[in-house]
Amino acid sequence: MLIKTIAMASSASLSSAAGATFKPKLSFLQIFNMSFGFFGIQFGWDLQRANMGPIYEYLKASPDQIPLLFLAAPLTGLLVQPIIGYMSDRTWHPWWGRRRPYFFVGAVLSTICLFLMPNSGSLWMAAGLLWILDTSGNIAMEPFRAFVADKLPDSQRTRGFAMQSLMIGLGGSIASALPWIMSNVFDVSRVSENGSIPHSVKFSFYIGASIFFAAILYTILSTKEYPPADLGFKEKVKESNKGFGGGIKEINHAIFNMPKKMRQLALVQFFTWPGLFLMWFYYSTAVARNVFHATSESDAVYTKGVEFAGLTLSFYNVVAFVFALIIPIAANKMGRKLTHSICLFCGALGLLSVGFVTQKFELYLCMIGVGIAWSSILSMPYAMLAGALPEDKIGVYMGIFNFFIVLPEIIASLFFGWIMEHLLNNNRMLAVQIGGGLMILAAVICYLIVSEKQESSDDAKIAFLEIEGERSV
Repeated sequence: MLIKTIAMASSASLSSAAGATFKPKLSFLQIFNMSFGFFGIQFGWDLQRANMGPIYEYLKASPDQIPLLFLAAPLTGLLVQPIIGYMSDRTWHPWWGRRRPYFFVGAVLSTICLFLMPNSGSLWMAAGLLWILDTSGNIAMEPFRAFVADKLPDSQRTRGFAMQSLMIGLGGSIASALPWIMSNVFDVSRVSENGSIPHSVKFSFYIGASIFFAAILYTILSTKEYPPADLGFKEKVKESNKGFGGGIKEINHAIFNMPKKMRQLALVQFFTWPGLFLMWFYYSTAVARNVFHATSESDAVYTKGVEFAGLTLSFYNVVAFVFALIIPIAANKMGRKLTHSICLFCGALGLLSVGFVTQKFELYLCMIGVGIAWSSILSMPYAMLAGALPEDKIGVYMGIFNFFIVLPEIIASLFFGWIMEHLLNNNRMLAVQIGGGLMILAAVICYLIVSEKQESSDDAKIAFLEIEGERSV
């Protein structure tokens, strides 16, 4: 149900007759507060990414089944994010604001799922919980991208998305290492008995659930939102009463009338994210089998290999955390397009080099490149995109932009299992390297076709209105 209460404009957000909004620059602490919820969201995502492949194998899934079992994340993202974006664009409440109601609902549901996941007694129970967890995570996550564009002027948006990258890197680094910490620091059992999930993994999920909820709640309580600036907000709320069909119609209209820069960046995203998906599908189990030479998931060194892989995934998040402090400076000097292209190339080299590792500690060198790419992937495309979007449709367009992340994952989930079984002989490490090749392609596309010119949100809004056949005064 949409919240329809309209509030008077606050003194912090000044609106002109044309509907343009003056957004004051925010302090470091204010940007930190509005981004801290992403620390919790990423904590949940990285617990899932680092451990769902092994959890599925503990529950007796075969390698060619893994991609299909990961189908929950892209399908829920494809369906949920544009709908949540559309709804949050039309939501306003004097206390909850526009995006924060969705932060809260997503956090509550995700927390419940994270507590239940490690207690899964069967493969299909774990898969079903993953569907609910990914749906809930998308409800909480999608409005955070629009949140930056809502609150920050264009001059601070790179910094705002970089702060999100910093929070993502910090949350991911701790979450990925948590099972190792549980078993090596706190002496929690890492043994899988009769196909059960080890206690080190269970306790990690319980901690992650608590952190997810606490971080989201901190952002909700420490950050206020500006009331909707454009004068037509009441009319748009009334339009939302036309029902679900009206929302689908507007989402479809937005898809077919995307700004030029969004189309360019969509192609880059389409080839970037498969490299990450294939890493998340297979990296942990590839390390356990190819580097630690485990023969099965019941082998004594298998869990050690998975835990060490988690440590290296934690390390790439640490790299992303540190690089997030540097990337705004690099973007200011080299431009956003060149910065992102170079970072993607670094990530590709990291993924390709994994297959040549002979000693486990060499994996850390590989993850340096992945961490640099990850920091840029989480910030540069959104910083380049935000200024090209109409201010009153940022939520729905950010949701649509997610299509070009999840569509390649859907393709990989549906068809890569066949490739694994028939072409790669279930070679998990080779699958990770294929992801590196796709990331090189994304880097080249970014450098050659993405426009460096930054469109203003007003120009984008005028273009959108002209497409609709309306006149802009």
